[in-house]
Amino acid sequence: MVEGYGALILAGGAGRRLGGREKPARPVGGRPMLLRVLDALADADPRVVVGAPALTGAPTDVLTTVEEPPGGGPAAAVVAGLRLVPAHVPVVALVAADLPLLTGDAVRRLITTVESIPSTNGAIYMDVNDRPQWLCGVWRPGALRRRVHELGGTLHGTPLRVLLTPLAPVPVTVDTDGLPPFFDCDTDADLRQAEEWIR
Repeated sequence: MVEGYGALILAGGAGRRLGGREKPARPVGGRPMLLRVLDALADADPRVVVGAPALTGAPTDVLTTVEEPPGGGPAAAVVAGLRLVPAHVPVVALVAADLPLLTGDAVRRLITTVESIPSTNGAIYMDVNDRPQWLCGVWRPGALRRRVHELGGTLHGTPLRVLLTPLAPVPVTVDTDGLPPFFDCDTDADLRQAEEWIR
């Protein structure tokens, strides 16, 4: 296992499909989704939340930042978050703040995958339809920084797949009888589904 890892948690977005409410603050299983994600990443250092909503009960050691200018999208948020990740951190988890089913074991599986293949830039989960889950992965920070440099600028409005696809991450699948750690809650129906799974 890699000794130490960092985490970037992307918490931006308008939450339009949830009535304009900040998604990461919405509770699942009685706990805001962002705090559930931070729980899953409890052993990461640093933990950087980009675009964080105001939440009571957030750990005091969590770093927060916003992309410049605000509202620049997930690729711009990665750029902002990477600035707070020290150069010595070997790998960094890159996840969304609305993943209530994320667990420490799911993150460690990705870390182990990256560690086992020294030549790889990262590893991400794939859904049952073999679609990459860009906001549930682990990456080598150096590879992310090189890719940001290739694209130039703050990446305002750049789709995340444009940033990450050329890095050719290792795909990781979830057991068919396991809960999907990449399940994100964009709608009230998603929240209800997550609640049912957690129960």
